[in-house]
Amino acid sequence: MTNARKDEMAEDQAPREETVEAPELTEAPEIDELETLRAERDELRDRFMRALADAENSRKRADRDRREAEQYGGTRLARDLLPVYDNLSRALEVATDEQRAAAAALIEGVELTLRELRNVMNKHGVRPITPQVGDTFDPQQHQAMFEAPVSGTKAGQIIQVMTEGFMIHDRLLRPAQVGVSSNTGA
Repeated sequence: MTNARKDEMAEDQAPREETVEAPELTEAPEIDELETLRAERDELRDRFMRALADAENSRKRADRDRREAEQYGGTRLARDLLPVYDNLSRALEVATDEQRAAAAALIEGVELTLRELRNVMNKHGVRPITPQVGDTFDPQQHQAMFEAPVSGTKAGQIIQVMTEGFMIHDRLLRPAQVGVSSNTGA
């Protein structure tokens, strides 16, 4: 082998110094891409948090609706039973002593039916509003059927109770129907 050829081979086997060209500074596109990814991440995080909040609100709303359905689902039925209650009460109120003596079993049956109706209504959260003569009129629970000046009363006092009112849990089912004094002084 010739010396020239040996030198060539030595050059081939010797580590070559590679010249690395400096990369062009392209930080601006990388920064833009990074900012885009951060913005997308923030948007997705925001959407996720909103979806989570919506799911929680839906769960709470469904829970509240379920509780209300349990408590107030029988409102229409209870309202439809009130005339039955009123009629049984009136029947007992107008029964004279003679009628009670003559039809004791019938009167007792009506009393038992009315008592059972009260128990069932109470079991389902329906309770009576029973204002008394002399109580103050409360527009949240009473319905004024008439006003009249009655001596010895103050304006706004109940002077007559025509029908009981009823609440179902904390809601008004039917206001008590009352007459109210319109006196301006005692």
